[in-house]
Amino acid sequence: MHRMTSTQARHTRRAVLQTAVDAGARCATADPDLFFRGDDEPATDWQARRADAVRLCVGCPARTACMELALRDGDGRATRDDMVRAGLTGPELAAARDRQAVRLAAAVDADRDTEGQELDRLVVKLRAEAITSPDSVRYGAVRSTALRTAAQTDRLRTLAAQIRQIRTARRARAGWEVAA
Repeated sequence: MHRMTSTQARHTRRAVLQTAVDAGARCATADPDLFFRGDDEPATDWQARRADAVRLCVGCPARTACMELALRDGDGRATRDDMVRAGLTGPELAAARDRQAVRLAAAVDADRDTEGQELDRLVVKLRAEAITSPDSVRYGAVRSTALRTAAQTDRLRTLAAQIRQIRTARRARAGWEVAA
């Protein structure tokens, strides 16, 4: 899996970040309780589990995407050490969120843009379709490689046209002129 840099994560929309986490997070097979302090759990027990959770996150290829989502979601409180996400404790997440408050507000606003979300969804779908081998998928009674390839090409063209249509409309609303 491709590792996303923190700069890339900051400029990426929620749908793409979530896809990166879903596709490659090391914690996907871990016990979710590892990342959260139990009610009335002794500090020494939590510290040991917290250290295990942080170690699991450190080498995770989805760590930056996970951190960006945690910051956008408002995870972590400055006064409570009761969770780990992306290798950071609750107070560490709260401090990072405070330092990046203006940027995060803009990112959250952009995430609420439903047309932008649709654009992100289509781009993710286009990329997934583009890397799928036509030989690996059966399309009903279509057995010929040439026909499967043609069907895939049609789907790619349709997705690209939908993306182009949304981008053109957004650019026109923003006052961009059609490129020559």
